[in-house]
Amino acid sequence: MREGSLDAPIRHPIDWNNPDFYDEELLDKELRRVFDICHGCRRCFNLCDSFPRLFDLIDDSDTEELDSVSSADFKSVVDACTLCDMCFMTKCPYVPPHNFDLDFPHLMLRYRAVEKKKGQDKFVARELSKTDRNGKLAKPIAGLANWASKRENKATRGMMEKILDIHQEAALPKYHSKTLVEHSRQTAVTVNKTAPAFGRKVAIYATCFGNYNNPAIGQATRQVLAHNGVETEIVYPGCCGMPLLEQGDLAGVAQNAAIVAKELRGWIENGYDILALVSSCALMLKFEWPLIVPENEDLKLLSKATFDISEYVVDIAKKEGIADGLTPLEGPVSMHLSCHARAQNMGAKGAEMLRLIPKTRVAIVERCSGHGGSWGVMKDNFETALKVGKTAAKNALKSGAPYIASECPLAAEHLLQGIEIQDAQAVKEKQAGHPIELLAKAYGLTD
Repeated sequence: MREGSLDAPIRHPIDWNNPDFYDEELLDKELRRVFDICHGCRRCFNLCDSFPRLFDLIDDSDTEELDSVSSADFKSVVDACTLCDMCFMTKCPYVPPHNFDLDFPHLMLRYRAVEKKKGQDKFVARELSKTDRNGKLAKPIAGLANWASKRENKATRGMMEKILDIHQEAALPKYHSKTLVEHSRQTAVTVNKTAPAFGRKVAIYATCFGNYNNPAIGQATRQVLAHNGVETEIVYPGCCGMPLLEQGDLAGVAQNAAIVAKELRGWIENGYDILALVSSCALMLKFEWPLIVPENEDLKLLSKATFDISEYVVDIAKKEGIADGLTPLEGPVSMHLSCHARAQNMGAKGAEMLRLIPKTRVAIVERCSGHGGSWGVMKDNFETALKVGKTAAKNALKSGAPYIASECPLAAEHLLQGIEIQDAQAVKEKQAGHPIELLAKAYGLTD
């Protein structure tokens, strides 16, 4: 047996329909097997808070080995995992096809699935994961919802912390009275027929975040692609289920996957590529869904046809050539490589795309932002999220860039909070966004 695998990591389908998947004795046996290997390796000590918690449990135990750690204490390790996949993708030498067959994130997912089956998932987290319902409820009262969720509104944020366990200092996504789908129906874009990529067609999967919380990403994407000769349609059958995955609701994810994939199949068969607006959603469509429902042919087809935004623009640049008209930005860009973009195993496409902009320095921030989706806004996790993201925020600040970009928009906003802690004056001169928004700005398509 080799000490570590030199082969590309592979993942097994998630056997969540097998009763053994929920057997607590078998789960504990697998937890102890994996945790013991992690204890002997410790390469992941600086990735997130799960591993320091695990190693502290072992080091503080009677024997300083896993055998004297109570299984009840494993929950703190599981609760700290954000399913970022970085241990699996970048650090662990024992992932399959190695004989040790480690998949730490999916083991944490199994633990949460068992909790879900036993009814031990938390009410607030479960309700927050219903993103489509929440978006529809907030849409008619977007102004009021955004006022209530402002960090400066101490009264309402204090109530939210007490009732919903959402930390009162955590920056929260905004809502819009007009969704991306509605905006696209009311606003036409003119396709540039002289562009080298003319003839391409894309169905843009809006995602719940892009549809309800940040339509500007989708608007910028439509404008950039139209300028590059690409016909676009905005499509949104429903959420990808990443928030449900975080809660261990595999049945809910499978249900969403079947609905979305069925509708997107029609677009694929009509010659459209599929483009996801948020890196987490692209990861779900490309990799997680086929592991959860491996027998679904719609998902297999969708997985091969899906692109991340940056990945797609870079593909155009390499194959047909990018359309003319890019001008330098007013200063450099600090480009954060989000975990779920990295987990797609496509390379640093966000940085590649931004380097298409002439005379614009792109400084890469490779460390985790610490946000972890809804995980980082919760009262019990917010301080830890800032701690995990401290180095990334420090590097972004050190770059001196006025623009903080990330393919995970929540990560970009979280980095601003980390920068604010380190330099309250400097943060006032910075703005966060998706790299496609900066490309639209460089084209002069947006302000």
